[in-house]
Amino acid sequence: MQISDKQVVTITYDLSVTDENQEKVLVESAEADAPMVFLFGHSGLPEEFEAQLDGKNTGDEFQFSLTPEQAYGEYDEQALVEIPKEVFLIDGKLDDEMLQVGNFLPMADNEGNHMQAKVVSIGDTAVQMDFNHPLAGMVMHFTGKVQEVREATAEELAHGHAHGEGGHQH
Repeated sequence: MQISDKQVVTITYDLSVTDENQEKVLVESAEADAPMVFLFGHSGLPEEFEAQLDGKNTGDEFQFSLTPEQAYGEYDEQALVEIPKEVFLIDGKLDDEMLQVGNFLPMADNEGNHMQAKVVSIGDTAVQMDFNHPLAGMVMHFTGKVQEVREATAEELAHGHAHGEGGHQH
């Protein structure tokens, strides 16, 4: 079956990024025992990622690269934000396990939009958080294989994501 809109796609892949020395560094793998499963056309993945897979069949291999503009954008210095330390208090105390440099924390903006942010530094009165996507500013290199393509169920289409093994569980 060929990949097209509203189909559930299962892929395995290796993702490498180009580091500051122009070397490719492996940052993520989706192996056969834990593949990536998504609803094509409704995945929330970069459009160019899906465009590179469009029309491929079960068993097809793929290899492509995405520039920052095609993926998660350039790194934005303005996405580094100082947040008052008291925002992180739970029952009047800081959770030292949670609030550690390098941790990603769930955050919400003034409109209630949810996002992840990385703890960059912890000062006496404020915490510096990085709201950039972890892959912002990076050239991403994908090598992988299409494991399965199937029709989405009515429930998957209604929910806007894949269900079952490797997909979303309710």
